[in-house]
Amino acid sequence: MHTMTSTSVWLVGAGGMALDYLKVLRALDCQITVIGRGEESARKFETQCDHPVVSGGLETFLASRPIVADAAIVAVGVEALAATTMSLLQAGVRRILLEKPGALNCTEIKTLEAEARARGAEVIIAYNRRFFASTLAAQQMIKEDGGVQSLNFEFTEWGHVIEGLTKAPGVKEAWLLGNSTHVIDLAFCLGGEPIELQAFTAGALPWHPSSAVFAGAGRTVGGALFSYQANWGAPGRWGVEILTSQRRLIFRPMEALQVMRRGSVTIEPVALDLALDQAFKPGLHEQTRRFLTGNLDGMCSLADQVRHWPLYEQIAGYAHA
Repeated sequence: MHTMTSTSVWLVGAGGMALDYLKVLRALDCQITVIGRGEESARKFETQCDHPVVSGGLETFLASRPIVADAAIVAVGVEALAATTMSLLQAGVRRILLEKPGALNCTEIKTLEAEARARGAEVIIAYNRRFFASTLAAQQMIKEDGGVQSLNFEFTEWGHVIEGLTKAPGVKEAWLLGNSTHVIDLAFCLGGEPIELQAFTAGALPWHPSSAVFAGAGRTVGGALFSYQANWGAPGRWGVEILTSQRRLIFRPMEALQVMRRGSVTIEPVALDLALDQAFKPGLHEQTRRFLTGNLDGMCSLADQVRHWPLYEQIAGYAHA
C-alpha cells in the first residue's frame, strides 16, 4: 500500500466524516493533526479512534503559529466549509481537500476561489463517488465503447427523513447543493459537462421552500443528451444511467455497477475489486491517495465547482446571487 510517512496533514473537523478520513490517512501513514471545535465532540472522537484532537477550533490552533502542514482536509459542517478553508489559505496552506459542496452559496464559493487563485493554492472539492470502484470501471467501459451517447439520472431525497434532521441555518434550504450534487456531479463527471440545460421545478417543502419536484434535460460538451428527474415528496432513490453504443451502465445503488449489453435486456452485475471500498468509506481511499500524491486527474477543482454552481442553482430553482 502506498505510504506517505513524511506527509503532514491537518484534518479539520471531528465528526463522522473526519473519522472516515482519519482511517484513510492512517492507512497512508501520514502525520495527522486533528483539529476540532467543541470539547465534547473532541473527546468522543478520541474515544472512538484513539487519536488526539486539538480542541478549541481552528482559529485558536492557528493562533499558536504551528508549522504549516503539507496539506489540509476540511471535513466540517456545510455552513463552516468556506470560512474554515479561507482561514487555512490565509495561514499559508497551499493544498486543501475540501468536502463537498465547498460552500453554502455562490458568493462564498466565488470569494474562496479568488483567494485560492491569488495565493496559488490548490483546492479540490471532495466528491468521493468519482473514485468508487464502480465509477472507475465504468470510465474504462465508456472509453472502450467510444464515449457517452446519452445519460439520465435521479436525485430523489427522502424529504420525510430530512425534515426531522437538525442542521445549521441555511443548510437544509440549500440541500441540493450540499447533498444531491453527489449524484449530479457523478452524472456529469461520466457524461460530460452541460453546455445546454432546460430545468423545471415545482412544489415546495417546509424545509426546502425553493422546490420539491425537479425535471430537466440538456446537452453535454461532448454532444451527449441528458435528462433527469427527482421528487423529494415521493418515494425514490438515487441513480445514474450512462448509455454508450454497446452498453447501458446502471448505478443503482451508486456503489454497484450493472450492465445491459447491446442486443439483450438482461441486466448483469459487473464484478469489481471492492477491497478499498469495503475497507474504507467508498471512494475515499483512492480520492485521498491521489490528492496527496498530486495526481489530480479526474478531480473537481474549486474553479470547476464555481463553473458548476449556476447549473446547480438552475436545477434547484435557487435564486442566483
